[in-house]
Amino acid sequence: MTEQPPTAEYRIEDLAHISGATVRTIRAYQDRGLLPRPERRGRANVYGAAHLARLRQIAALLDRGYTLASIKELLEAWDAGRDLGGVLGLVAEIDGPWTDEQASRISRADLNTAFGGTPDEAAVSEAVELGVLERVPGRDDEFHVPSPQELAVAAELHSAGVPLRAISGHLRELRGQVEHIASRFLDFTTEHIFRPFLDHSPTEAEAEEAAALVRRLRPLAQQTVDAELARAMRTLATRYLRHHLIEALPPASDPADCGGGGTADETEAPQLASVPIPVPAPARAPAPVADPRPAAGTEPLALPAETVQAVRALVGPENTAAFVAAAAHREVHARTLDTLAMAARQTSAADEADAGDGTPADHGSPSHGAPGHAATGHRAPTGCHQAPNASGTPPAARR
Repeated sequence: MTEQPPTAEYRIEDLAHISGATVRTIRAYQDRGLLPRPERRGRANVYGAAHLARLRQIAALLDRGYTLASIKELLEAWDAGRDLGGVLGLVAEIDGPWTDEQASRISRADLNTAFGGTPDEAAVSEAVELGVLERVPGRDDEFHVPSPQELAVAAELHSAGVPLRAISGHLRELRGQVEHIASRFLDFTTEHIFRPFLDHSPTEAEAEEAAALVRRLRPLAQQTVDAELARAMRTLATRYLRHHLIEALPPASDPADCGGGGTADETEAPQLASVPIPVPAPARAPAPVADPRPAAGTEPLALPAETVQAVRALVGPENTAAFVAAAAHREVHARTLDTLAMAARQTSAADEADAGDGTPADHGSPSHGAPGHAATGHRAPTGCHQAPNASGTPPAARR
């Protein structure tokens, strides 16, 4: 009769040393049902080879990116004697990465340089809290970056003048809204696609079919959000910028306001930012209003700071002045066309009225019963320019 080799037995400290886990981790696995309870012998707990094998299985699955909850489901299926091929494939699809972006690392020096060169520990702590940065154990001078794209966006916004506190606040708000979208997408696909797989424990074939569906549907959520965000930005950004840029133009003077007597607006003035606007060289015909080519010169113009920041975020700092200039030129040309059209309509109407009563058209004669005006007709007070109002209507038409 062949003698059987003795079964390996470990105290919890020995099991922790051999497996590479800590005593605290082993006890936590036991509490969560991931690791069987040890055999009780008197006042001692004894672990065996099965416990060591299970700890190594858990470590391998963690290295592949599985969560502890998913590992527990897998181990329960394994203990029930089921083939784990389909289940592992399904869990791998669900727990796998939902983006092709690769994580990276950044040194503290490079981080400071990307955000203006001045260290800001409060901002770093908030970035760690939000998960934008992750501390590297044992390395105070380096951080793990789960999404380099997200960090790059924050750096670009900060270089455009957005405070770090505003960026983190915006990220918190945006994250809550995106998580709501993700939840709605999961509810939608569960109701219409995955419901048949959830009312019972799936078979091997069903698990493989569900994994294939997850693989096909994985990119749809991001594609849908990308398309809808592009549509919304195209619609709303144009409307928003047009509104703010028109408001930034100087208002047309009104003859009723000429001559003084009014009080200054005592409301607080908005915060302004100076932008060098290209001034086109004199020419017989105006250049196309949307032409971003360099002009003959520039002239500083004060605009609301939030307007300048919005334009920078849309077209970049290097194109901000050209964008504002093009928008201003287009608005000025539109008002000029409106004024010319309105003047032509008024002249035509006056000629028709004079022709109807036989009176020669003399638009320069003074009005009857209007003393105090020179014989050459009505004149605005000196220095008052009768410009069209915001709607393009000349002062004569408003009277």
